[in-house]
Amino acid sequence: MPPKPESTPAPAAATPASAPAVSSGFKITALIPVILVVVLAPLISWAVAQYVIIPKMEQRLTAAMGKAGGTTADASAEEARSADESSWREGGHGAASGKGEASGPSNSYEFTNVVVNLAGTMGTRYLKATFLVTGKDRNIRDTFNKDKARMVDVTLNVLSSLTLADLEEAGAKNIIREKLVNAYNQALGKKVVEQIYFSDFVVQ
Repeated sequence: MPPKPESTPAPAAATPASAPAVSSGFKITALIPVILVVVLAPLISWAVAQYVIIPKMEQRLTAAMGKAGGTTADASAEEARSADESSWREGGHGAASGKGEASGPSNSYEFTNVVVNLAGTMGTRYLKATFLVTGKDRNIRDTFNKDKARMVDVTLNVLSSLTLADLEEAGAKNIIREKLVNAYNQALGKKVVEQIYFSDFVVQ
């Protein structure tokens, strides 16, 4: 019998082997835009929110508050800080303006906007207070007006000796009331002051 001729592989058989490489290359190339979108979209959203949306909202909020005519806590704090700094430039520990109410009873005297630096804070923290001094003596207002400079000095000495720890204690206002009452009566040489009522007490 004659020998069988050797069969040669058809050229078409080589094409399926090379086809997957072409298709896989095509898939990776097609996914690059999708990958970029997935990675960049959150970054772009964050940048737009941080540098466009939030600043515009803050501007509108500030403008709305300005039109309403309201005063913010920051503004009042800055005003008090300015008063405190000016008093330090003048060499004092704080500032106080004591005014008796002209229309109120004569047995009371009001200290308004007393601003002092708190002890141990290196001038970075302060107390701002407004309070009414009362007693049985019908002439407290006259007594304090006659000796106003000394009464203001007594007030500043008591309040500027306070620390943040003192103000954080339970019942701190009652302790401060007692200290002020004792200091006023000692300075006047008799029991004139009986009670103190705070209408403003801010620590910054």
